[in-house]
This record gives sequence, structure tokens and C-alpha cells, in this order.
Amino acid sequence: MLTLEKFEEASEVVKQVTQETKLVYSQYFSEQTGNKVYFKPENMQLTGAYKVRGAYYTISTLSQEEKDKGLITASAGNHAQGVAYAAKAFGVKAVIVMPTTTPLIKVNRTKSYGAEVVLYGDVYDEACAHAYELADKEGYTFIHPFDDLRVATGQGTIAMEIVKELPLVDYILVPVGGGGLATGVSTLAKMLNPNIKVIGVEPAGANCLQVSRKNGKVTTLPGVNTIADGTAVKTPGEKIFPYLVKNLDDVITVEDDELVVAFLDMVENHKMVVENSGLLTVAALKHLDAQGKKVVSVLSGGNMDVITMSSVVQLGLIQRDRIFTVSVLLPDKPGELVNVATVIANEQGNVIKLEHNQFVSTNRNAAVELRITLEAFGTEHKARIVEALNQKGYRPKLIRPSL
Repeated sequence: MLTLEKFEEASEVVKQVTQETKLVYSQYFSEQTGNKVYFKPENMQLTGAYKVRGAYYTISTLSQEEKDKGLITASAGNHAQGVAYAAKAFGVKAVIVMPTTTPLIKVNRTKSYGAEVVLYGDVYDEACAHAYELADKEGYTFIHPFDDLRVATGQGTIAMEIVKELPLVDYILVPVGGGGLATGVSTLAKMLNPNIKVIGVEPAGANCLQVSRKNGKVTTLPGVNTIADGTAVKTPGEKIFPYLVKNLDDVITVEDDELVVAFLDMVENHKMVVENSGLLTVAALKHLDAQGKKVVSVLSGGNMDVITMSSVVQLGLIQRDRIFTVSVLLPDKPGELVNVATVIANEQGNVIKLEHNQFVSTNRNAAVELRITLEAFGTEHKARIVEALNQKGYRPKLIRPSL
């Protein structure tokens, strides 16, 4: 059972390995949503995510015999680092099975804490099945990343900290993968104040909890498809499902495109790097049917590799019309490129890429294609640039940027 006594115990235990993550007030998102928005920045933990809480507390409850066998778990990345870090603190061997699609930064950091990493399967569920096989074969002690009440208790310490710092909180938004974090946070929040509404947030492409709640039983999705790799889970936890049904007030889903925009917003307005799974609660803010409420979004982690970060930034700029590409047809004669550049310069557009194609027509005097990729201030500025090109007779066509 998840009890207040155990949550209080866990809150003291996890202080040994966690950073203090004070709430961060967001003026930007407060103005955007009409609520008072705060962030719980678990992306600032030493391991880059909240998962160290559940891992460390769970290991603290194990017998010496269980520790001596060595530990094994499966994870898309953050639980892996949590277990590896906690195991190192206890001087215990740890084997981590991770999907082959796990970002390199998460794999390398897990190894850096001294854990043995095994890459297996395309998604978490396949990695987990393999971890169980290894546990049976080698006799390791298995620590489940979410379907374990001890793990959920450790994760729930986040709610204790939120309520202590913001006693009159109205809403807590929490990311959902398998449901361990949501179980701990929602259960403890309701114990401390039944009026607090706790909302789970899932990626639309991996909404296993939403489907399971609708069906009234744990349901496995046929597949998952989302950039939020930390929450790409096909089946919510069996043991924790009753707590999720009882204590979560609702489950919201968000699209991957919304996560891309949320990443850009967090970098520009808060100078924070938050991974896609952690951004679920940020993207969900605009879906929340509330006004004038105190809302806390849990930022579950910040372990994003630089290549992914670069791609997300570029996509975000494109979605915000900060980068766009137009195609114009020009006569193939000297001076035409200067004329187009002058129109763009007069509207304060910034050219970042040019592609000149002389082979779109056999009559080069009639049509040479010029593709121009530009930076703009946003949708209105983009529209002004396109209209200026229209007025000069260039008949620009908008095409998807290729950066």
C-alpha cells in the first residue's frame, strides 16, 4: 500500500541524492494561459531526471541478499541513469537493458555511473521483456521502472515538495509513460489535499493510460510512435493502475508538434533544456480548462542529445514561421538575384540559404527556379515578405524548408 508514512520516509531518504528543485514561476506561460504557472524543474537533478528518487528509495528498502545478487532494470533512459547512480551510491552492481533507439547521451551517462548497458529491442516493452529473461538467468534483483509501489513512493516525493512550497496549488500536471510518477504524485497529493487536481499528460502516439482508463482495464497498445522517447510505453503498470484510476482527475494527450513548439518556448523564455517527455506538461497547459488557478507543471527530465536538440529547434522555428522557404521563377539574366534580394532586404528578411535551379524549364529566359530560405520574426513578418515578392511580380510559392 502507498501510505503517508512511507511517503514521509521516502522524502527523507531521497534527500541524500537529489538536488533541491525549487518551483520556477513562469510569467510567459502565465500570460499565455490566464493561470499562475510554475515549473517543478526535475530536469535539474544530477542524473537529469526525477527517476533517481524512485530508484534510490527502492534500493534502500532491499535486503543485503537482494543487493548482493546485483540489480537489473529496463529503461528508455532516465530510470536507467537513476538506478545506475543509486546502485553506485550503494556499491551495488547494476545491469541496464535499454532500447536500441535510446539517445546516445542517455546510454553514455548510464555507463558513466558504472552500470553495464545492454541494448535490446526497439521500444521499452521489448527491452523490459529481455531484462526479465536476464534476471531469471543470472539471478539479478529486478527493479521495475514504474510498476512497483516502492518506486512510485519515491517518485511521489515530488508532490511533497510541491505542496510544502505552494500549499494552495490547484493543479499538478505530470507526464505519464508507464505511470509510476503519476501514481506517486497523484496519490500523495490527494492525501495531503483532496482538492488538488492531478492531470496526467501522455503523447498522443503513446496514450496507453488514456486507452486503459477508457477500457476499465490495463490495455496494451499495438505500437507507439512519438518523439517523447521517455514516455513511449505500450502498457501501463498493472500494480499501479488502480491508483491511477482513483487519483488522477484526467488524462490529456498532446501531439509531437506541440512538444517541438514547447521546447522552443522553454529555451527562449526560461533558458531551460527539457527533453520531449518532460515537455508534455508544458504543451498541456493550453489544453487545461481552467482560469486563474495555480498550476504546477512537472518537468520530468532534461536528457536530450545535441543532435535531437538541433532538429527540434529547427522544426520549432519552422512551425513558428521563423524560418520558411519560397520558390520564385526568374529570367536567367544578370541582376535578377539582386532584385529579389533587394525586395527581401527592404522587408528586413534575412536570407540563410539559396538554391538556384536552371533546369526547371528548357526555356531558361522564361524560368529559372530560385529557392530562398529566410529567417523572419514570425507569421506576420513572413506574410509581409511574401506579399512584397507578389507585388513585384515574382509569384512566390511556399514550400517546406530543407535545412
